Amino acid sequence: MKSSSLLKGYDLQNLTVGVLGGHSGLDVCHGAKMNGFSTVAVARKGREKTFTKYFKSRKDVGCVDDTILVDQFQDILKKDIQKKLRKMNTIFVHNRYFWVYFNDFSKVENDFQVPIFGSRTLLRLEERDQIYNQYHLLHDAGIRTPKLFKTPDEIDRPVLVKASEAQRGYERGFFVVTSPHDYVQTGMKLEGEGKIALNWRDAPIEEFIVGAAVNFNFFYSPLTKRLELLGTDTRRQTNLDGFLHMTAEEQRNIAGKIPLKRIETGHIAVTVKESILEKVFELGEKFVKACQKLPKKIDPSGKGIIGPFALQGAVVAEEGREDIVIFDVSFRIPGSPGISATPYSGYLYGHSMSVGERIGVEIRSAVEEKRLDEIVT
Repeated sequence: MKSSSLLKGYDLQNLTVGVLGGHSGLDVCHGAKMNGFSTVAVARKGREKTFTKYFKSRKDVGCVDDTILVDQFQDILKKDIQKKLRKMNTIFVHNRYFWVYFNDFSKVENDFQVPIFGSRTLLRLEERDQIYNQYHLLHDAGIRTPKLFKTPDEIDRPVLVKASEAQRGYERGFFVVTSPHDYVQTGMKLEGEGKIALNWRDAPIEEFIVGAAVNFNFFYSPLTKRLELLGTDTRRQTNLDGFLHMTAEEQRNIAGKIPLKRIETGHIAVTVKESILEKVFELGEKFVKACQKLPKKIDPSGKGIIGPFALQGAVVAEEGREDIVIFDVSFRIPGSPGISATPYSGYLYGHSMSVGERIGVEIRSAVEEKRLDEIVT
């Protein structure tokens, strides 16, 4: 669908920025309010107080003006919900939280008749079961990634099996093994314990990279044609972080008694040395160019990446030099408003800026320049 048709009938001087009630919703609402927009959150009943009570706009506090309650997040595709959003002239800012609740991405791509800030069709590339996915895009961009093993028989070093959790398919159930025999034994054990999804044998097998984990959070502006590094962060994972903070003796005592999990629970702001910043930007520039070259069947809009995206990887040391290996991609806003605690956006704008604020700035500029159709899909 064309962005111009989605904007038809909109009062562009009275826009609302909309989000799903979770992930980065508050960050987006805060940034939108800073730039003069009204905000609306589509929240699930039973999980709505964050938006209807604790951060609701009232007088000079809060950032969520309106809330639309739904029984389940999939209800956002119902005609009456979409009608409400369109009546509010809503520009919707999506995130992974938005997409994981739909088994069929095409439902969002084709049936969600609300303009989305960002790249509507690229989020499916995050899923590794796509015919063309983030691995292929990174390869085409010339960005270094971990070695992939086509079959478990090829395993000759420590590898990470990127299986999904049994209960929550969108969460990680990763496990590390070092041989084909180890792969089978560990996988079957975790399957039997109900910790990983039954399709774990179809999960990617990836070289285990030992390095300092860093998420490089970028923003590409179609309005200025400029790539920006907004900030860098790393993940907090439970209960892995708690285990790593124990002494070696404590770890040995509980090994095997407490199952380790890698459930993402937050982020920590980190910085990187200025000596590798050029390399970081080179990766981002390669990624943007590769997205702009995608065929129409993958990106019907032909716009490539719009707004925030993240290249997630590790800085490794090899033969006296540092390199960056990327093992994951986010084609949308990351769930880490704390990246504003890093200095990079401040170096550019004079003050630190969260991703939500940067999105608000971009939408405001697009309205003023009458170029809104360039940043929505």
